[in-house]
Amino acid sequence: MSPLKTIQDENLTIWLPRLAGNKGPRFLQIADALQAAVADRSLTPGDRLPTQRQLAAQLDVDLTTITRAYDEARRRNLLEGRGARGTYVAAPKVELTAILDLSMNTPPPPDRVDFDDMLKQGLSQVLMRADNELLMTYHLGGGSDSDRQAGAKWLAPMFGHLDSGQLVVCPGAQAAIAALILALTEPGDVILAEPTSYPGLRAAATQFGRRIIAVEADRHGMVPEMLEQACRQHKPGLVYVNPTLQNPTAITIPERRRKELSSIAKRCNVRIVEDDPYWLLADAPPPPVATFAPEQVVYISTLSKCLTPGLRVAFVLIRDPHERERFLVALRSFALMVAPLTAALATQWILDGSAAGLMEGIRKEARLRHRMARDILAGRYSGSGDGLHVWLELPAYWNSSQLARAADREGIAVTPAEAFATGSGSVNAIRISLGCIKDRGRLQAGLQRLSHLLARRPDSFSAAVV
Repeated sequence: MSPLKTIQDENLTIWLPRLAGNKGPRFLQIADALQAAVADRSLTPGDRLPTQRQLAAQLDVDLTTITRAYDEARRRNLLEGRGARGTYVAAPKVELTAILDLSMNTPPPPDRVDFDDMLKQGLSQVLMRADNELLMTYHLGGGSDSDRQAGAKWLAPMFGHLDSGQLVVCPGAQAAIAALILALTEPGDVILAEPTSYPGLRAAATQFGRRIIAVEADRHGMVPEMLEQACRQHKPGLVYVNPTLQNPTAITIPERRRKELSSIAKRCNVRIVEDDPYWLLADAPPPPVATFAPEQVVYISTLSKCLTPGLRVAFVLIRDPHERERFLVALRSFALMVAPLTAALATQWILDGSAAGLMEGIRKEARLRHRMARDILAGRYSGSGDGLHVWLELPAYWNSSQLARAADREGIAVTPAEAFATGSGSVNAIRISLGCIKDRGRLQAGLQRLSHLLARRPDSFSAAVV
């Protein structure tokens, strides 16, 4: 979107963007036009822009629209205020770090969603409707009634109607996993998991003196026969699965396999912890394992991967009331409560529909980024087109730790397979996370740089001497 005209008049740049009724919010159109004008040098650093009132009058829009547009442009580092002297086009921001982070699994910026406005509106609603004293005091019950009702609504796509009393609101999935280990196992107990699994499980188990034993997995996830054999041999305290868009392999366990795993849990009387952060990001995922064995499975759903990590809210479904109480006691030993303000914000967003809109924007952006990764990584891409990451198996001339170190020298952060290993061996692969880099252009540059690196052999590098 280019500006309609720019005219220099006594050091003031008269700049008017074109606005279209069907191209989204007007303040974003203005910010996008500003960005385009800076990119094509219609506007250059140091150009003084009209005051907000002048531009509002010229475009026949309300002042609030221009204020929001200028705020968005400042957020993008396009503008700078110079007090009474006015608003100017900013000089390019110097990027002091060249690292392109493909190592952290966070949601990408949502497609066509004004997150800043959503945050302001949500907090405004919370502060207007809630008792502010309650937002700043201790809460001991695993979430308020409203928080648990929001959790039941969040989980409705997976389970349909739920009794909100069976839910516990936790400060993130990692806290939930740690509390479940404390509540449902004893020191020295075995926890069964896939050979390549979420590193937070290993960290918590090691800290609490539990042993993780890997169960063989194939392209459909944990192998049922091997799980049953391991259950009878090791008498585990827990079985851990991450069945949808698994971290890191991106495998989704099909429905038939989920039913087989749940049947084994019943026969062997073992608890399954189903950590399922990506279910709502997946395209037509199978029902959770917990639907097939509700009394054997504890289900965890976090908002960190579908909305934003900053909320630090996860919902844990525990059907057994005695286990639920043990879980709460364990959780309070190290994490007394979810921060009431962020829990209230999460509840507000879920109940008023904002969370669904935000999640849909994240889902669309994630799929766009997967298409980008598929195009750039060509034959090496093996993702499903959903979720936040790609599991990339490496050519034989690279090993994953070696590739991660070489990528770091190239200014790219990736996660090697060793970080996810629960057993003695690991596959030769890396996890590429697609959400942490906000700007698509920088993500594209990182993926292209990584693709070029993969095509080279390790011996083509020469050591630098400084």
